[in-house]
Amino acid sequence: MSQTAWWASESLWRKSAIWVTGVSLIFLIYLTFDTLPYIKAGGTNVPGFSVINKRVDYQYDEAKHRYVPVIGQDEPLFGKMLTEEEAEALVSKGKLTTQAKNCMECHTLLGNGAYYAPDLTKAWLDPAWGSKEAREADMVAFLMDPTDKLHNSIGRRMPNLGITEEEARATVAFLKWMSAINTMGFPHNFKTLDQSDAPAAAPAATAPAAAAPAK
Repeated sequence: MSQTAWWASESLWRKSAIWVTGVSLIFLIYLTFDTLPYIKAGGTNVPGFSVINKRVDYQYDEAKHRYVPVIGQDEPLFGKMLTEEEAEALVSKGKLTTQAKNCMECHTLLGNGAYYAPDLTKAWLDPAWGSKEAREADMVAFLMDPTDKLHNSIGRRMPNLGITEEEARATVAFLKWMSAINTMGFPHNFKTLDQSDAPAAAPAATAPAAAAPAK
């Protein structure tokens, strides 16, 4: 009776499978803990919730060769500065609203979801809102009832989901916070809303001094 070759031994492959599984598990645990600082709020790529108190933009970085979020001056949402705790509560409520209304059945968030409707990763910066001054009110009004809005009248239309004003304001906060996440250049070549401030008015021209009387 011929003896089984060592490399075909059942014992060898059983032990190899155990070792490979164990090493893979350790590696996955390491990767999980190594990734946490990059994906948690307040970490390397995901800002703290109070970023909704700031101006958020999305610009191309020549050095990195990709688009990156740019956090600018104070520009509190709905005109109210929030603490980190208040901002977290508001953003969390907005996130829960998008889940409760099953937004990902049509939209994608951070690239995940369905592709029937536009990706919402940078929805806060969408030029369709017209101007940064009208954006907050327009977004709230659109979320509460999009059926009669101009940019919902062509192509695939969003239905009225029965979102309350409180839920709409929280959803806007969530969308602003999400736009500040460093998504490593996703989406690429996204055209953003013009958020530049209007130039300061030129000082009024002074009237020329009256000529001195001739002597």
